[in-house]
Amino acid sequence: MGGRNIVVILGLMLLVAFHVAECDPDTVTKVKKVDGKKMCDKGWECKGWSIYCCNETITDYFQTYQFENLFSKRNSPVAHAVGFWDYKSFITAAALYEPLGFGTTGDKKLKMKEVSAFLAHVASQTSCGYGVATGGPYAWGLCYNREMSPSQSYCDEFFKYTYPCAPGAEYYGRGALLIYWNYNYGATGEALKVDLLNHPEYVEQNATLAFQAAVWKWMTPVKKSQPSAHDAFVGNWKPTKNDTLSKRVPGFGTTMNVLYGDRVCGQGDIDSMNNIISHYLYFLDLMGVGREEAGPHEVLSCAEQVPFNPSSPSNTASS
Repeated sequence: MGGRNIVVILGLMLLVAFHVAECDPDTVTKVKKVDGKKMCDKGWECKGWSIYCCNETITDYFQTYQFENLFSKRNSPVAHAVGFWDYKSFITAAALYEPLGFGTTGDKKLKMKEVSAFLAHVASQTSCGYGVATGGPYAWGLCYNREMSPSQSYCDEFFKYTYPCAPGAEYYGRGALLIYWNYNYGATGEALKVDLLNHPEYVEQNATLAFQAAVWKWMTPVKKSQPSAHDAFVGNWKPTKNDTLSKRVPGFGTTMNVLYGDRVCGQGDIDSMNNIISHYLYFLDLMGVGREEAGPHEVLSCAEQVPFNPSSPSNTASS
């Protein structure tokens, strides 16, 4: 066969491959009108018919190489969850919540800031980095997918009628935003339609589920009268007079209040709070947004904020 024929055949093969990729039902954007409004579905990248999926979604501004930059050490030999976390698992989980505004609210800068903020929380909870670690202390997020040395089984008998502990189950910390206690596994499982009360181990066996549980936690208020971390961050939440008196304002600081309460907030500039903030600033730089877009100290910090939900003895390890 002549060289020219080989080139022609290879060219045709590439065209066919390109056409197949373009027509892949898992990636093509579908469009329809509902009550006069344009609705879209991008498959795994933005799941479900919504106006959000017609616009810029997370994969348009946050791609695989950026995920690799943010979590560059997660598959190092010394990491404890090598091969577990990946970009597609995050996007697949995020796609379920993009129609609700996760990573799709506001302009491009706000979208990028929200993804940076969420992943900063994830990184700070799953990091095995330290001050002199190779690559710096903020390059070691997603090192873990579970608590390595649980001090207890985290079974709270107070919830024995609503979320009874399953025989032999251990409710120690698992996931991207760690889940602790039987009642949290129960509530998360109900929301995700997965039996996590009887099978909490599912969270450390499936990265998409682990990310999904974390995004659900980010998008869901602890109480109906309170904001979710998402709403506090993107500006959907309007503080009440009591919130203002309690120094709670929209922004990154209040996401820490929502997620951690008085374990991090209302205690001044403690290390645990500053570590989370530092991850956020580092991620803003890596995402190309720049830490100067993080806002003033009172927006970034929760040092002086009154916690939304003071800890009880059973949830001091994690809520």
